[in-house]
Amino acid sequence: MRNTARWAATLALTATAVCGPLTGAAQAAPESLYAPSALVLTVGHGDSAATVTPARAVTLNCAPTPSGTHPAAARACAEMRAVGGDLDAFAARDDVQCTKEYDPVLVTVDGVWQGRRVAYERTFANECVKGSLGASLFAF
Repeated sequence: MRNTARWAATLALTATAVCGPLTGAAQAAPESLYAPSALVLTVGHGDSAATVTPARAVTLNCAPTPSGTHPAAARACAEMRAVGGDLDAFAARDDVQCTKEYDPVLVTVDGVWQGRRVAYERTFANECVKGSLGASLFAF
């Protein structure tokens, strides 16, 4: 009899601990009608995100309005919308000439774009090549 009471009390406490926080979620209204678009962008020197310590990092939120620590948040959000969130769509400008010096610059983008998970990593040969994209998204 003692074990039955102990199990019942344990089950009740576990149910309260697990299900208690969920009761408020059912009543909560959505904060926004927009799909979330929040990104963390980093830049560092090296070849791989596994070995590079980021030198700089910024945040970029695009819904419902552009915000974050990115220095050109509105323009970066407009560029992301123009390519539909496809970070590989950013191409280098033809009017920029860079040296062949190899000093790799790694850019990473992690977060959510219009409700879809984003995990992006791109290595540029040097800072000039990164800047030749002409996109303000990577200019921070």
